[in-house]
Amino acid sequence: MAAAFLPPTSGPAGPGPAAPPRAAGRGCGRRRQRQAAARRGAVRCGAVRCARRSVREGRPVAATTPGGAVPPASPRPSRSPGGGGAVQGMKLSKAQYDEIAQFLGHVQPTRQSLRKLKEKFPSQSQSTLLSIFSQEYQKQIKRTHAKHHTAEAVETYYQRYLNGVMKNAAAPVLLELANEVDFAPSLMARIVLERFLQEREQAIPSKTLINSMLRDPSQIPDGVLANQVYQCTVNDCCYGPLVDCIKHAIGHEHEVLLREMLLEKNLSFIAEDQLRAKGYDKTPDFILEVPVAVEGHIIHWIESKASFGDESSHQAYLQDQFWSYWNSCLHLLNLPLFCSCHSEIRFGPGLVIYWYGFIEELDCHRERGILLKDCFPTDIVTLRHSMAQR
Repeated sequence: MAAAFLPPTSGPAGPGPAAPPRAAGRGCGRRRQRQAAARRGAVRCGAVRCARRSVREGRPVAATTPGGAVPPASPRPSRSPGGGGAVQGMKLSKAQYDEIAQFLGHVQPTRQSLRKLKEKFPSQSQSTLLSIFSQEYQKQIKRTHAKHHTAEAVETYYQRYLNGVMKNAAAPVLLELANEVDFAPSLMARIVLERFLQEREQAIPSKTLINSMLRDPSQIPDGVLANQVYQCTVNDCCYGPLVDCIKHAIGHEHEVLLREMLLEKNLSFIAEDQLRAKGYDKTPDFILEVPVAVEGHIIHWIESKASFGDESSHQAYLQDQFWSYWNSCLHLLNLPLFCSCHSEIRFGPGLVIYWYGFIEELDCHRERGILLKDCFPTDIVTLRHSMAQR
């Protein structure tokens, strides 16, 4: 299903004082009001539904340019056909991952490149390739982010935008500019929007105002720029309010799925929202009230990650989350403390599920209390099960 772009609203092509897209009135004012309502509905509802449907069906989000847009960060979870309710992921060796990453380093972030990636690695999970594709693109954007925000670059982009819409206000000027300079469309839209507001208001706009206008382009006091920003938002693969919404929904969907699996196994747990309500600010998704064993390792907590576990993301998670969970979870449950020979207090080991796979060499901290899996474990040993065997 293709995302339909709205024609530019009436008003000057440049950043002049055009009427806001949702201004009320008679005649053309009513037309602008209907267009603004359609735009708001498309951004808040239609575009999200279209993108989510594309994710479920394994298709990229639609684009209007030949280059196209690549899909959102992670696909929807899918249960394995073999029963058991597990989600199909895939572990890759470091060599396999490096081969994929090297291939992506020589292609543009487009739908055509994604098709080439699938053809190049037909034996790999499509969901895994999709997640790696998105992560590698984000790394590329982070590496080049600074050069796009110099004063010279900002002014160049703004002037090119003005010249472009002056020639053809209906053309996707900002989207094509972002593709040309290999920058995320939503971030390009943010640069130009901030520069436009700075010139119009003679002051630096707040981040709150910028974010609000990116979420709802009808708030932008220039119809042409509003339409340009909208096009960038719905065609961005990794950044912007639409992608943030999709990422949040997919992450929550996996947490709900994990909760259902824990309930199916009759495992008693404390969820993250319950711990947050008690004042804890950094907690895993689920803490097991009664520990279990998985592949011979004791598990006190489970963390859900709706992404592929590459080296950079996993190391960041270890430092920011996993080791802190390991050093605090048993304290939350008033469980026994264990001390090493160095008198260092150690707490509960846990399980991290990367639903879209991970680099198998990263699963090297099992003896230190961090176990990695790409699906919900099927060989869980509970205390009741152990006592029954005795």
